[in-house]
Amino acid sequence: MKALILVDLQNDFLPGGALAVPNGDAVIPLANQLQGAFKLVVATQDWHPANHSSFAANHPGRKPGEVVQLKKRSQLLWPTHCVQNTHGAELAPGLMRNRINKVFKKGIDTDIDSYSGFFDNGHQRATGLGEFLREKKVKDVYVLGLATDYCVNFTALDAVELGFRTHLVEDACRGVNLKPDDVKNAIEAMKKAGVIVVKSEQLLTGKGNH
Repeated sequence: MKALILVDLQNDFLPGGALAVPNGDAVIPLANQLQGAFKLVVATQDWHPANHSSFAANHPGRKPGEVVQLKKRSQLLWPTHCVQNTHGAELAPGLMRNRINKVFKKGIDTDIDSYSGFFDNGHQRATGLGEFLREKKVKDVYVLGLATDYCVNFTALDAVELGFRTHLVEDACRGVNLKPDDVKNAIEAMKKAGVIVVKSEQLLTGKGNH
């Protein structure tokens, strides 16, 4: 069984959002097309409380992009984004929903960020995604979404770690690229960990039904 994982396709990560990923909206049509090639589709959703400690606004005098120590862990500070029950946290309006089997929320714990769709950054709390995929007898996962160098990267690395054969649908992702080579380095790190990089075209043409 193969599953498609749609990572954080939410308003705040799209152009005009609080933490817009450049050209993030370009992945939505591909995400919609690819859903038709899979029997199982899941989505992740950043779902932060307003007082989340990764928000620069919750650290007086600090700005997004600065790094603080939280629970002995370095935390990059972000603009306030994907706050629970706000428009910014909603899945993108253009995203097809009828094939999404389940949505897994992450980043719920005030004190620790959660880039991966499987665990928080300290691997203390699981979202339930891993167990869900195992129950469904999934062997292969295909990951796409936002952003390549953060949530997509960490989701793919955790998927490998959990024993799934993991594929990155490279052209259906976009990155933040805070530093010019962040996306390139993230893709290299994923490859090194065993992630197979594919293009959406390969999944949409002549590959049979996933």
